[in-house]
Amino acid sequence: MDALSETLHVVRLVGAIFINARFTAPWCYQSPSAASAAPLLEPGAERVVIFHLITEGECFVELDSGPPVHLIAGDVVIFPKGDPHKMSSEHGLEPAIGRGGLAAVLSRRPRQLSYGGGGATTRLVCGYLACDARLARILLAGLPSLVKVNVRGSNAGIWLEASVRYALSEARSPRPGGAGVLAKLAEVLFIEVLRLYMNEAADGRVGWLAGVRDRIVGAALNSLHKEPARAWTLEDLAHAAGTSRSVLAERFQHLVGSSPMQYLTQWRMLLAANLLTRSNAPLAHIAQDVGYQTDTAFSRAFRREYGKPPATWRRSQALRTD
Repeated sequence: MDALSETLHVVRLVGAIFINARFTAPWCYQSPSAASAAPLLEPGAERVVIFHLITEGECFVELDSGPPVHLIAGDVVIFPKGDPHKMSSEHGLEPAIGRGGLAAVLSRRPRQLSYGGGGATTRLVCGYLACDARLARILLAGLPSLVKVNVRGSNAGIWLEASVRYALSEARSPRPGGAGVLAKLAEVLFIEVLRLYMNEAADGRVGWLAGVRDRIVGAALNSLHKEPARAWTLEDLAHAAGTSRSVLAERFQHLVGSSPMQYLTQWRMLLAANLLTRSNAPLAHIAQDVGYQTDTAFSRAFRREYGKPPATWRRSQALRTD
């Protein structure tokens, strides 16, 4: 299993599509920052990433700084840094006021938003992905404030867009399960966006996704994710990646932002947190599963990363979910 698949398999992600919107020109909608929206969307989530899928028409999206970005049907935009943003039928419009904001939209069943001046129609769906803050720090590192891809260029994207439309219609029907289908589709759509962005050829990109795509760093990441409990040395990892220690160390640091051994520790701690949350396994077993020979060494590393000993952290997570 490659590093991206392994990461997504191990770490719990929670997704949902929370607004089905129909706007008619002229229109303008202000979307809050992810930090302010998180308590409404997914209470208790450490990190929320918002995205929008344009299903019909066109529009513009603007951050507080930078030029407006033109979007067409099939485009998905995500905001890795959680920036507030404005979406509109044309540049220069002011957001509508007096509509109650996100809380008012979320209180509706179904969660639909429809307004505008009666001109050209734009339809979009808004979704989010909630995840561990440390996973977000790894997965989204190096990404710009706004990422745009068009899913209609991939077979998976075409299927996903059709599935989202179907699930939205099901969510309005009396049959059970519609919201659950939308939640799973939100996760798959987000992952497809990351895959499409990662596979776009672009010089100068850095970050974890750029590292996965790189021949040398990607091979090293795959090896670390395949055998996280192995007593890796830089020499062993360089051999697995088919390069020298110096080349691997320099390239890994440039793309991922840490040394290979620092990254291995971060990944081991994410694995440990996942096991502590999802299982009742003794700490000694978890320590061995993630590459530590003693409870003491494991507890010390875990506390450095999470601020609490593993047993205390496990109890705090259990209280959050009760």
